[in-house]
Amino acid sequence: MKRLTNTSRFVIAGLVVALAFAFFVSPYASSSPDGLEKVSQQEGFDSTARDHALADGPLADYSARGIDNEGLSTGLAGVAGVALCFGLGAGLVLIVRRLRPTAAAPT
Repeated sequence: MKRLTNTSRFVIAGLVVALAFAFFVSPYASSSPDGLEKVSQQEGFDSTARDHALADGPLADYSARGIDNEGLSTGLAGVAGVALCFGLGAGLVLIVRRLRPTAAAPT
């Protein structure tokens, strides 16, 4: 059985911490408008805002569609976001590793 390297352990631990924060802490995030939304309200042009193409997506508005419990819905959306970002990042790392030329062994 192959043993995990220190780097692998570090990445796994970081992923677990990020997933835990996404699930348990994100439901307590402020519901106040973010900076851009607040400025648009103060300057009076918030009424011109339009929904974007993914406004009716499964994770729109930081919640998972179809789950009635608001805290659970927000936590699951956070977990999905972390998992998606980690997957994209890991995929890019693998692609870059395969494309990078290997160093010649010393003679």
